[in-house]
Amino acid sequence: MARLLPLLVIALGIFFWYRSRRSAAGRPGAAASSAPGLSKEAAALGLLPQDRQVADRLMRDPQIDGAREAAERGAWEPAAGAMAAIGRDWERRTALVIALARVAAEEDAWLTAWEAACPGDPGAAAVRARSTVFLAWELRGGSSAKETSAEQFEGFHRVLLRAREDIARAVELDAEDPSPHVSDLWAGLGLGYPHAYVDELWTEITTRAPFHFEAHYGALQYWCAKWHGSAELARDFADKAASGAPAGTLLPALRLIAHFEHLDRPLNGKHYGTPEVTAMTDAVLADLPAVRPDHPRLAEVRHLLAFFLVQQKRHAEALEQFRAVDGYVGALPWDYFGNPAKLYCDYRERAVQGAR
Repeated sequence: MARLLPLLVIALGIFFWYRSRRSAAGRPGAAASSAPGLSKEAAALGLLPQDRQVADRLMRDPQIDGAREAAERGAWEPAAGAMAAIGRDWERRTALVIALARVAAEEDAWLTAWEAACPGDPGAAAVRARSTVFLAWELRGGSSAKETSAEQFEGFHRVLLRAREDIARAVELDAEDPSPHVSDLWAGLGLGYPHAYVDELWTEITTRAPFHFEAHYGALQYWCAKWHGSAELARDFADKAASGAPAGTLLPALRLIAHFEHLDRPLNGKHYGTPEVTAMTDAVLADLPAVRPDHPRLAEVRHLLAFFLVQQKRHAEALEQFRAVDGYVGALPWDYFGNPAKLYCDYRERAVQGAR
């Protein structure tokens, strides 16, 4: 009997441990707190687990999403209606053009039907121009130049040249709309437009929309060292744009993007704690209250801010940004890495725990 007593104690211990686990699993919130990328503290704040983060979208925008989802189903009329409703709101018009163009780059039968039903429609022309640019980049692929085949490069440049024709037609149909010129910036990344041409193109854009964030983002990419500029040129461009912008344009965020783009190890926290970078972060925070709630790039700037604030160990401020964007992670900086949702949740958890 004495020999059996230790075994009995062990068996009882296993029984009570198993029963406690069953009981915990039945409590409200227990399943959510054990989900990947979601601690009990994060679940208590109403934050979503990793598998509910949408990795290919920046935010939920009913107007733009409705038009895009209709296009995905093959219907062009909602797209045309959304374009008419947005009118001369250039920031949102460009965002709508981009969303629809992504669909058309995959399947354009609905866009062809729109063009046939409404010949000379400038909205359809703007979507066609940007979709041709997207198609070219899809043909190239996302690999580095040394890993991209000659056939891929040939198709890439051939379609970009065709995109220039589509861009010219869209400009002709609506001379006031900056969206086709913004598309031309992205064509220029691939075709290697000379600096002088981009300077002229930039004048065309800023004459129409001087504080257009999407245009500034595209131009900043051109001036980055990885494309046709340098770290110095990119930072100078960002500084000039941010310093001359009125409140509410999000343009101070360009400094953060220029900084991030030129880091060899962007996840290394040592790059973010200097007084200069802290001041740049504070400038973006100060701009947010004046930004219109439906600005199509507001969510991306919040994502970027959350990342910088975590790196600066300003966890409570970071958590405020995470709570504003949770559920959609198709944004800088997460989508520069292999698993955006995981990286997002990892940084979010650092904010949750650090803010306790």
